[in-house]
Amino acid sequence: MRRFLLLSILLIALCALAWQRGALHVDDRNLPWTPLQAEQAPNWLTGYKLARFEDDTPACLRFLEDSRLNFSPLEDRTTGAGCGFQDAVRIESGALDYSGTFSLSCPMAASLAVFQRHDLQDAARSMLGSTVTRIDHYGSYACRNLYGRDRGRRSEHATANAFDFAGVRLADGRHISVAANWSADTAEGRFLHEIHDRACRYFPTVLGPDYNAAHSGHFHLDRRGRFPVCH
Repeated sequence: MRRFLLLSILLIALCALAWQRGALHVDDRNLPWTPLQAEQAPNWLTGYKLARFEDDTPACLRFLEDSRLNFSPLEDRTTGAGCGFQDAVRIESGALDYSGTFSLSCPMAASLAVFQRHDLQDAARSMLGSTVTRIDHYGSYACRNLYGRDRGRRSEHATANAFDFAGVRLADGRHISVAANWSADTAEGRFLHEIHDRACRYFPTVLGPDYNAAHSGHFHLDRRGRFPVCH
């Protein structure tokens, strides 16, 4: 085991030296220390690079500026016990429209930007033969406890760290909603299952209708926790 570890370290060191001297070419998006680029197709490092925004707000804001989101930074604020947000942005629109403006933490906004630009549109084109023009949602920031209970832990919505995805509108006029189409054995239903699974690449927590009745009409997306939850 020790020999294997030493050989692995030596191999990594040799590869790094070869890359530094130009003898080895590696695409920037496959290097863990290079910035995430909005236009680049996601890969195995995208989730890691999104997580780095948690501790690097300037880099996160630069990423959003290069994305297709129209946003404005929000002042940090506390709105109640365990409620408020830091380093959040107000999102108006972008390459897609939304059913209403909303506020998100910068890392959540960056995750949404990657998801909708690459996976959401890709799935719509390949599975439905159309493109998404609008995302319908049930909001993001709300000072409340989990499930709106009087007592208990605060929801991730209380810190603008969650987004409730309800459905999409397509360029061909179709309206696809989680509430109406999730359980249907149709192209629209399969599309919703596909984008639910793809969202798990960028959001550590993804909860949908198969999780519980409280999520029967939407996908709850948030960036809480070290261990991914995808239901």
